Amino acid sequence: MPRLLIAASGTGGHLFPALAVADALPPGWDVHWLGVPDRLERQLVPSHYPLHTVQAGGLQGRGLRRILNLLQLLRAVVVVRRLIRREGIAVVFSTGGYIAAPAIVAARWCGVPVVLHESNAIPGRVTRLLGGWCTKVAVGLGAAAERLPRCRPLVTGTPVRQAMLQPTTLPAWVPTGPGPLVVAMGGSQGAVGLNRMVRAVMPQLVAAGCRLVLLGGSNDPDTARPLPRGLAAAVVERPFVEAEAMAGLLQHADLAISRSGAGALSELAACRTPAILVPYPAAADRHQDANAAAAAAVGAAVIVWQHDPQELALTMALWRLLGPRLRGAAPAADPLLRLEAGMAELAVTDAAERLAQLLQTIAPQ
Repeated sequence: MPRLLIAASGTGGHLFPALAVADALPPGWDVHWLGVPDRLERQLVPSHYPLHTVQAGGLQGRGLRRILNLLQLLRAVVVVRRLIRREGIAVVFSTGGYIAAPAIVAARWCGVPVVLHESNAIPGRVTRLLGGWCTKVAVGLGAAAERLPRCRPLVTGTPVRQAMLQPTTLPAWVPTGPGPLVVAMGGSQGAVGLNRMVRAVMPQLVAAGCRLVLLGGSNDPDTARPLPRGLAAAVVERPFVEAEAMAGLLQHADLAISRSGAGALSELAACRTPAILVPYPAAADRHQDANAAAAAAVGAAVIVWQHDPQELALTMALWRLLGPRLRGAAPAADPLLRLEAGMAELAVTDAAERLAQLLQTIAPQ
């Protein structure tokens, strides 16, 4: 069976879809992983696949910084080329990001076929620049395909972790009670701005009878602070949870408050979780804005732009969505059920299998 090199690094949005594709391959594939030192792949990959690391960055910056980044990229290409030849890699798969650039160039240099998956509605810089060098480009959203006409991309959806597709129980540490469960999450690295918005509405949510789980991420210093008095029985804060616990949370949540990264959006859709999406305002090319717009267009989510915690945009959206359920309204008057139907329309549950089949098709026989 072929040897596959997966180039995926940095965040859950790149790593989790790649892991899902690797899991969907038939037995016998020999998978190697290309990542960057000191990133999330150091925690997630080595227990599953051999991890090779290389220093890789983008072409951002100006003047001397841009030159240094370019030299680092060229050195990374040479290192990856040696890896491909030494390990006998037959096909390369990447989920984009900076690590994709040296992988694509080295694969092209070695004559090895490469599949690139772009999960965002607005393709990233590497996809735009090097998509034409790939054997095949796949995209998670139809909006991305429209922006890559020269690549003739295949719309596959974005793979999600297998746990998201299996019925899972609610974690035992979630606050109990009859009220709606709200899950707030900013991604694997967290989102300080989103967390501050959520903490500002905690007292009102608890007073209304809601339960709240806030996944603050690893970069939020406030996650470890004690909760205000009176909230501890209905609120749980954690920096990160494993896949099974995340699946249980999303499958049983009445509403999620989330960033609109492509990975988070795909998992929300797979679990049919109604959502308020708060796009990260500093995301490259404002791609989270476009992802959120794609979800809102099919009635899967409501968009709230990041704002000062004292402003009322998030509060108003929460009461508009949760108010009918809190008042015991009939299903026909429940906006959360309409969002749930939209998420079902957005979901693609076999994206990993589609990409695994594509890899089998292009791999040398």
